[in-house]
Amino acid sequence: MTWKRTMIETDRGDFEVFEKGSGPPLAVTHLYSEFNETGDYFAESLVETHTVYLINLKECGRTDKASSPHELTMLESVLDLEAIRNELGYERWDFAGHSTGGMLAVVYGIYFSESLETLIIANAAAREYMTFSEDCIYNKSHPKFNRMQSFIEALKNEDLSKEERKELTVERTKLSLWNPQKYEHYFNKSIEKKMSAVRMNFFARELHTFDMTRKLALITAKTMVISGSYDVQCPPSYSEEIAEGIPGAVLYRFHQSNHYPHLEEEQKFKQVIKAHFD
Repeated sequence: MTWKRTMIETDRGDFEVFEKGSGPPLAVTHLYSEFNETGDYFAESLVETHTVYLINLKECGRTDKASSPHELTMLESVLDLEAIRNELGYERWDFAGHSTGGMLAVVYGIYFSESLETLIIANAAAREYMTFSEDCIYNKSHPKFNRMQSFIEALKNEDLSKEERKELTVERTKLSLWNPQKYEHYFNKSIEKKMSAVRMNFFARELHTFDMTRKLALITAKTMVISGSYDVQCPPSYSEEIAEGIPGAVLYRFHQSNHYPHLEEEQKFKQVIKAHFD
């Protein structure tokens, strides 16, 4: 079943939103992913408990372009999410973010906890995670740093065929799986999404000054923190830091997962979500 596409007109611009599921409202987005009717694996894992709104931020899909670079910051993106929530008529909703979506979730919780019932922060960090962590694959000391960089550079080539691009993407993703041999088993749906180069390049700059750790205590929304014990992108110590900093936050560890617990331990992930909202 595909996701239902709508355009939401707000005073901050028009946003492309995809809807699926039933239950209380929950928003999902990512800092630089471009979604479409095929959906998203992380968002898909939440449709059994929620009406999920999968949101294309500015510069993604058919959402408006940014008229100025500052509109691509995390704080401006959170203000966009608030405009969408208001337009949909919800006094409060849940928000879930994975990876850079989880970083956005941290910012959302700090500034707008009153708009959130529950915050789900999965495989994320509240500050820049590369410089001081040798467990991070983006740190030069990580044994697979060069391999990851070679994939990233190769994917920047606009002349790649569709097949070449897919093959490189698969190999890059395998570096973030606890059991890479199970790639085909995990990524078994016809979900296709793109990446906004404009947003990705902006994030790569913003990340260097990103540090929300001292403001975590300002988050008053009920918070779930999810962490894969072998996460090479946002190592688990960063999830632990988030959970320790947010009053009352609950940390769920997935001991047979790298960066994708919602796929690597799918049943456990769904059980954790269901139990949390029952």
